[in-house]
Amino acid sequence: MRLIGKEILTEFARRHADVRGPLSAWILEVEEGAWRGPADIKARYPSASFLSDNRVIFNIKGNTYRIETKVSYEIEVVLVKRVGTHAEYSKWS
Repeated sequence: MRLIGKEILTEFARRHADVRGPLSAWILEVEEGAWRGPADIKARYPSASFLSDNRVIFNIKGNTYRIETKVSYEIEVVLVKRVGTHAEYSKWS
């Protein structure tokens, strides 16, 4: 998959050192992935949440952090919309 929005993740990791390792691992897995549909994501990330409009929420570092993405399975793109702590996520609309 092609990952768009890595700069958002890089900036977040700069402010939250404890997420650097898990975030790097997630980035690598996304870029090496070939997701054809939600079932492919769910097989690797059972705690992922699927929302309307192909939005997927990933839990990182034991649900301490969350990444909101939009996935285009047809063109193999994952767009990072935002990343935040679990507390910040609960305020997202």
